[in-house]
Amino acid sequence: MSGPRPGRTHDITAARHDHIVEHLKAAGLGALADLGFLGLDKDCNNQVVVTGYKATRARKLTTGQKTANRIIAAGRAPVEHGFAHLKTWRILTKLRTSPARATNLLRALIVLTNLELDR
Repeated sequence: MSGPRPGRTHDITAARHDHIVEHLKAAGLGALADLGFLGLDKDCNNQVVVTGYKATRARKLTTGQKTANRIIAAGRAPVEHGFAHLKTWRILTKLRTSPARATNLLRALIVLTNLELDR
């Protein structure tokens, strides 16, 4: 989890600023990402950030691309459910503190959520 950013910061801008691709490569990890991260990882030979395919008016998706999008969505679903679960913590709706403290609080809530889900 990264530090706080203004709400208007786009996902891909925050990922570039935090050097997400370099950190993933250094750790030998990969990530499934939504279409907001298209173009983040431009290294076709050693790609660590996998995104789906985007249709346009001029170019419809093939059956294979649609299948790939469904597989990526299925892999991302638990993460999206985790974010939704974090939003049930009512303390976050009334939070009035510095962004640094908010980040630490959110990290603690993630740990508590994982403990709760493991039971």
